Amino acid sequence: MLGNFQQSNLRIEVEATEQTIRDSLLNTDKLKKWIFPQTLNPELPETLKLGISFTSKLGFVEINHEVELLSDNCLRFLLSKGIDGYHEWCWGDGWIQSRLEGISLLPLNLGQTLSLLQLRQYLVSETAKMDSPSTK
Repeated sequence: MLGNFQQSNLRIEVEATEQTIRDSLLNTDKLKKWIFPQTLNPELPETLKLGISFTSKLGFVEINHEVELLSDNCLRFLLSKGIDGYHEWCWGDGWIQSRLEGISLLPLNLGQTLSLLQLRQYLVSETAKMDSPSTK
């Protein structure tokens, strides 16, 4: 694999419950809403499960993902092709942590930061919908 070894750990606070964060990461319809500009296979099942493999695209760069670890508050993808490494998400009430490590020509820290900010914005909008008087 061509590229540089890169690693990054980021943790942010969010106004969301552990369950809302979990749903945003594991429900593929929700994941597709905030992961832009990355695109996911249209054939993905409704929910990510241990052992599932899929491909995402960032422009013309393909990244293979395999769900290597899945627990109540942690998800780890084994990555190959455009990134050789792993991406781990951990979360709890009010926080998300992302750990990314791999070899790639892509600027991984920048992509990771943008993903976390997009996820935070998505969670803000989802929480606002749940708190809206019309949904109660």
